[in-house]
Amino acid sequence: MAALSQTEVGLAQWDALKSGRAEETCGEAMAILFAVVARGTTILAKHAWCGGNFLEVTEQILAKIPSENNKLTYSHGNYLFHYICQDRIIYLCITDDDFERSRAFNFLNEIKKRFQTTYGSRAQTALPYAMNSEFSSVLAAQLKYHSETKSTDQVAETQAQIDELKGIMVRNIDLVAQRGEKLELLIDKTENLVDSSVTFKTTSRNLARAMCMKNLKLTIVIIIVSIVIIYIILSAVCGGLAWPSCVQK
Repeated sequence: MAALSQTEVGLAQWDALKSGRAEETCGEAMAILFAVVARGTTILAKHAWCGGNFLEVTEQILAKIPSENNKLTYSHGNYLFHYICQDRIIYLCITDDDFERSRAFNFLNEIKKRFQTTYGSRAQTALPYAMNSEFSSVLAAQLKYHSETKSTDQVAETQAQIDELKGIMVRNIDLVAQRGEKLELLIDKTENLVDSSVTFKTTSRNLARAMCMKNLKLTIVIIIVSIVIIYIILSAVCGGLAWPSCVQK
């Protein structure tokens, strides 16, 4: 990993790490910081172990991933974005840059297997976050397991790493925020989001609000179209747009 060049994007850490326990909370205990399953840019399930702007960064990463089957690692500052894309479904995780890539892809392969076994073809037409309530707990458990578990068989582990990483490239990536400036991955390592209900409460509320607004707009359009149709029918029956046959002067 020492041979990897980094982008010119500086990684902004959140300075005010409030209680001095940042590194043990997420940096050391959880080297896999975030995981997501998506169909293109449509997120189906996710889990974050720390606070951070993971979604803002991940949305840009997902938009850059081609739809054909492939595996790749993106490098951004001190963090790596590993992903597997298979049958248009993307399995992605974010790790520290010193976390073994083979372990990251072992994690991705495991969640891919579990996701495919559980949902199959349903994932191809699922709505955003449709699998989140069920699968986020699976992501959390596997994230914890693969972050903490290391093989005791060094020879077998080395060969497994070589086999796993064959053909998987590493590329630097620049991220740009909506306003045009460089987008940085911000992580608050003091904020341990073990409780998935805390992680997804805001997202679920925003999604519900968006769906409500969509339904309201659709209702308004239907009402307007209905009024126009009724007016046209009445105009035809009453002899013209001014309804001369129906309106007594």
